[in-house]
Amino acid sequence: MKILRFNEGRWGVLEGELVLETDGPGGNPTGRRYDLASVTLLPPATPTKIVCVGRNYREHIREMGHDFGEDLPKEPGLFLKGPNALARPGNPMDPWGTAEPVPYPFFTEELHYEGELAVVVGDRMRHVPPEKALDHVLGYTVAVDITARDVQKKDLQWVRAKSADKFLPLGPWLETDLNPQDTWVRTYVNGTLRQEGHTSQMIFSVAEILSYISTFMTLEPLDVVLTGTPEGVGALRPGDRLEVAVEGVGTLFTLIGPKEERPW
Repeated sequence: MKILRFNEGRWGVLEGELVLETDGPGGNPTGRRYDLASVTLLPPATPTKIVCVGRNYREHIREMGHDFGEDLPKEPGLFLKGPNALARPGNPMDPWGTAEPVPYPFFTEELHYEGELAVVVGDRMRHVPPEKALDHVLGYTVAVDITARDVQKKDLQWVRAKSADKFLPLGPWLETDLNPQDTWVRTYVNGTLRQEGHTSQMIFSVAEILSYISTFMTLEPLDVVLTGTPEGVGALRPGDRLEVAVEGVGTLFTLIGPKEERPW
């Protein structure tokens, strides 16, 4: 089932090219129906927090200059993005006419993409063992962890580099029927394949990540967890068209806006 959020924050399910409105995420039908092409898609979550995993694919660790050899991380490395970073996805019926542009901030010269599988929590999670973690998932979606790479390298913390406004396009919807360890993540920039990784290559599985987070931080319904990016991250330029596809979920369409001027 595909669950989506649209227009003024309504929820619905997608059947073909028809949106059937519900009274909440995965809720009961209201009887109202809309053509998919007529709605504005919103990020399919309203999180209190967005928890992200870094360095969860071996080859991405190497390309970032942190080759651990066989001594891989023993625990997931985490960071946070604020809800202000959410950006709405393009509607697949008119992707480039509806995608919300991501600003190219004045404070960076190295804006990078990181395509990822994202998880949206369905039930509160606190001290949940790995074998029960996936029972608490509402659905899976697609994310782009936009990163100011040069700022990430020089700032004390990653707040500016990872959590600027619109630095997390998310969507287009949630897929409830997915094996998160058996799918492909692919990123295209202007139609050229830049990233391709299979989630079986993750160092920490989705279940392990969710369980680990729940040991010290309560995950609330509609919180978002990003599961890491495969190798192939790279630079973006103003005007670039970015597509991230997760097999079995869908494609997230994102535009990069013009370079911003310094405000003063």
